[in-house]
This record gives sequence, structure tokens and C-alpha cells, in this order.
Amino acid sequence: MSKAILNKVKGGDLELKEKVVAINRVVKTTKGGRTFSFSALVVVGNEKGVVGHGLGKAKEVQEAITKGIEDAKKNLIKVPVMHGTIPHDQLAKEGAAKVFIKPAAHGTGVIAGGSMRAVLESAGVTDVLAKSLGSANPHNVVKATFKALALLREPIQVAKTRTVGLKKVFNG
Repeated sequence: MSKAILNKVKGGDLELKEKVVAINRVVKTTKGGRTFSFSALVVVGNEKGVVGHGLGKAKEVQEAITKGIEDAKKNLIKVPVMHGTIPHDQLAKEGAAKVFIKPAAHGTGVIAGGSMRAVLESAGVTDVLAKSLGSANPHNVVKATFKALALLREPIQVAKTRTVGLKKVFNG
């Protein structure tokens, strides 16, 4: 697999929508009893090609979600979205999770599982076919989806690299 070229974005004045992907309750047993804490995996995006993910940990659920949102705003990337879909197929792996995303025709919708769906919808992708292979761990599935989205290249960029026209890129 090729290296991910992260198109980092500053989240200064973007209108970002948050989606909580997973909340985990962690119990620590001590001499004095049990201590509960929570971790929240959050995805944020403006539904126009900018998306980020973050993890927040705290003693309260709402604090964990808030921390996750702040972390997600620090990890924003730009995703090439063309006519509501992605430009080409992409496979990515993170840990034991492997994801495959494929462009789809207009009107197909987002055909994806829970964690992948949250990331793709936050990115603004409206038509895509996606399959999560391997582990269903939400943390690794979200990271693998981000890696796949970061590996996507715009057709103009591909045309410049190959020194051919856009029609040649699309029609072969």
C-alpha cells in the first residue's frame, strides 16, 4: 500500500457536525471500590469534504464526548468528493481492521456499517459502497476508513502526475 498523503486542514471557522461513534465504560477496581471512567470515539465533519476523528476520556460521559470533539478538530483532513462519491476504489488496513470503499452511482446512498457510515457521512459522501473486513473494533475501523480516505487522489492530481488529460484518466 502507498503512503497516505494527509491533506491536513485547520478547523478555525468551519461549521462542524459531531457524531459519537462509540462510548466505552472502563472500570478500575481499587482497595476503596470501583472507579468508573468513560472513553468516547467522536467523528466531526462539515459534510463538504472535511472530516476528523478523536478520542476523549473522562469520569463523565459528556466530558469525554467534549474532549473527543476537541481532539477530532485537531485531526481534520480534506477528502476529494466528486458528485457525492469518491474518485476511485481504495483499500486500507489499521490493526486487524481492513476496509474497502468503492464509488457508487448517484442515488445509491451510503452502503456501509456503523463506524464507517459515521465517517463517510461526516465527510459529505452521499453515494458509496463500503465493506469492513476483519475486525469490527470501532477504533480501528474508523482509523482504517480515515487512512483509505487520505489515500484518495483527485483526478486532476492524477492527470498532472501522468502528464495526460482528464478524459484520458477517466476513459483509459
